[in-house]
Amino acid sequence: MVEWSSGRARRTEATHTASAVKSFRDLIVWQKGLLIASAIYGATRSMPREEAFGLTSQMRRAACSISLNIAEGFGQRTRPKFIPGLRTAVGSLYELMTAYQIATDLRLIMPDHAILAMLKEEDLLLSSLIAKLEAKDPPATRRRRS
Repeated sequence: MVEWSSGRARRTEATHTASAVKSFRDLIVWQKGLLIASAIYGATRSMPREEAFGLTSQMRRAACSISLNIAEGFGQRTRPKFIPGLRTAVGSLYELMTAYQIATDLRLIMPDHAILAMLKEEDLLLSSLIAKLEAKDPPATRRRRS
């Protein structure tokens, strides 16, 4: 879990001890995103050449975008600006999930249960992190126009 105080992030372990998150590199969700990108690059190596500028490229870009958007959002240095980066990362993850499904349905690659598990775990991690950050900073009450 990441906690923000005074504009700085802190990761809280299950034991409730806090250690400073000095960089986006300290975020588990970012680290797992890198593993996904590596796995997708490996899986797409066997795809047909005619897909090099199609589905292969799309899958690789989406896979890289997960960690890239987490890092970009973290770099904004505030919780309200970090959350949209995380949401964009979720969008990239769902894009990748869909492209992966298309590739397996077309039998361009074989389904890999390890990759599917990684994608599911990343979805849970991102959703959990977003929910926890939003719980600490609920949206401001909007004024109604009269």
